[in-house]
Amino acid sequence: MSAAAGNGRGEGARTTPLRVDAQRNLEHVLRAAREVFGELGYGAPMEDVARRARVGVGTVYRRFPSKDVLVRRIAEEETSRLTEQARAALGQEDEPWSALSRFLRTSVASGAGRLLPPQVLRVGVAEDGATDQARVPQQRTQPGTGELRLVPEQPTPVAAEDDAGAAALLDVVGQLVERARAAGELRTDVSVSDVLLVIATAAPSLPDAAQQAAASARLLDILLEGLRSRPA
Repeated sequence: MSAAAGNGRGEGARTTPLRVDAQRNLEHVLRAAREVFGELGYGAPMEDVARRARVGVGTVYRRFPSKDVLVRRIAEEETSRLTEQARAALGQEDEPWSALSRFLRTSVASGAGRLLPPQVLRVGVAEDGATDQARVPQQRTQPGTGELRLVPEQPTPVAAEDDAGAAALLDVVGQLVERARAAGELRTDVSVSDVLLVIATAAPSLPDAAQQAAASARLLDILLEGLRSRPA
């Protein structure tokens, strides 16, 4: 009786550490995935994520049955982070250009630009020069004027939640863009997709953290100057 009770207490005592270990492994995997995908892109293999997390690849697959599931998790979290950063800039900065530049600086500093979901970064080439700010970008290479346009994303069965998150990001960034454009501080040909490309471009991955921060800040300063309107 007492032995059985002792065994019961032993199993109960081991349950909590196992849950803690599992949570810790999950955090390690997510952190490693952000680092690996940020450095190598979403094409990096799961083995690289496992190696960086210092766990077996089986541990990664137990949490994420496919690479697509892990990619969607990281992309969703980074999209939410960027959306909140954009909302904070929109709500806390009175000057339109200050709001847009604050969002760009915050998002680049956070490194989230390297992890923007693919459906946000895909950009179309417009044949007629028209722009459609409400659409999710899609990669499309067609002969035309060379101007960028947001074009409809082809629906997929697993992309509904991802598209909802991307739409929220595009909406709030669109508000930042429209405010700056209406104030005459943003070039009239700059679109939401251009702003998102700036975020991705200005977040290089360098081995030295100090060099990376300095390079990002310098590159962003140059890109911001390129976005600003100039007196006629």
